[in-house]
Amino acid sequence: MPPCGVTQMPDLTDSSTEATRALTAPDCLVAMMIAVSASDGRLRITELVTIERIVNHLPVFADYDQDRIRAVAEVVFDLFTEEDGLDALFGLIRQNLPERLNETAYALACDVAAADGQLGDDELRLLEEMRHELTISRLHAAAIERGARARHMTV
Repeated sequence: MPPCGVTQMPDLTDSSTEATRALTAPDCLVAMMIAVSASDGRLRITELVTIERIVNHLPVFADYDQDRIRAVAEVVFDLFTEEDGLDALFGLIRQNLPERLNETAYALACDVAAADGQLGDDELRLLEEMRHELTISRLHAAAIERGARARHMTV
């Protein structure tokens, strides 16, 4: 997988080709959601359902091919096996996600993290790193986090 700062990855539309291309903005959003879900070493069904629901309903994913989710997830998993994989992931995100979508990426990651009703230390650390990497102010992050918590409360 790409080392830190590399902006190309395998073409997600045809795994048999050697061609490379940049992540799309929706791919970056999916990668962030997958990363927070996988951060604790487990992909919970509630988190995966949340990702699917988000991709199905938000306007930013209007033209997104859902078959790409699996390929983006494989890229994230491959990066997580490398020593500097998280840095490489953030490098891809910074290069391919328009800055105006940074808060969106963080909000979606928070929704996925909150989906199962529990936030472990690994998820919290990754969310903190995401805040830093996406240059989201602490005040804005707190509002986003509070909104995610409110949306995922149970009776």
